[in-house]
Amino acid sequence: MKVSKAQAAENRQGILDAASRLYRERGLTGVGVADITRDAGLTHGGLYRHFASKDALVQEACARAFDWSIAPLDGATPNTTISERIQSYLSPQHRDSPGTGCPAAALAVDAARAGSALSEVFAQGIERNIGRFAQLLADNGAEEGGTAEQPTDRARAMQILATMVGGLVLARATAAAQPALSNELLTTLQSQLIGLLGEAPREEPGG
Repeated sequence: MKVSKAQAAENRQGILDAASRLYRERGLTGVGVADITRDAGLTHGGLYRHFASKDALVQEACARAFDWSIAPLDGATPNTTISERIQSYLSPQHRDSPGTGCPAAALAVDAARAGSALSEVFAQGIERNIGRFAQLLADNGAEEGGTAEQPTDRARAMQILATMVGGLVLARATAAAQPALSNELLTTLQSQLIGLLGEAPREEPGG
C-alpha cells in the first residue's frame, strides 16, 4: 500500500521521537533499530526508507533531543526564574526521567566516543544552551539594574550548566545504590548554584 506524503512525514517523526527518547533512556549502544521501530509502531525495514543509515538516525535523533533545553527559546515560560530552572533541572523528577530530559547529561559520554559527526551535533546543541543561559543571566542582571550581556555572563553560564550536568550524571549514577547520597547531591548543588546567583531557593510544596 502506497503511503501518503503526510503519513510518511508522520512516520519519520515518530521514528525520531522514539529514537530521541530511547537513546536518552538506554544510551546509544543500548538501543537497536528494532527497538526504535517497534516503539514507533512501524516495521524494522521501514526505518531505512527515512534514514540512509543508523548513524544518520543517531545524529538527527540527538539533534532532536536538544530541542529540550534548560533555557528555552525566547518567550517560553518568561516568568520562570533562573533559580527555578536550576531546581527543576537538579530534581528527582528530572533524574528519574532521562528519556524526556537533558541530552547532555544522558548522552555526553556516548557522544565523546562516537566520532566527529555526532560530536558536532553535541557541540552545536551545547553552544545553543550556553548562549541561551548567558542571555538569561544578562536579562536577570538588567532587571537588577545591570547592563547588556557581558563576557562574564558566558563564563558563568558555562560554570552553572557544567555543574548542573555533572551533578545530574552523578545523581543518576548513585540513585539505585545510595538514594540518600543521590538526593544530597541534587539539593546541595541546587543551594550552591542558587547561592552564586544571590537568589533564595524556592520553597517546594510541603517543604
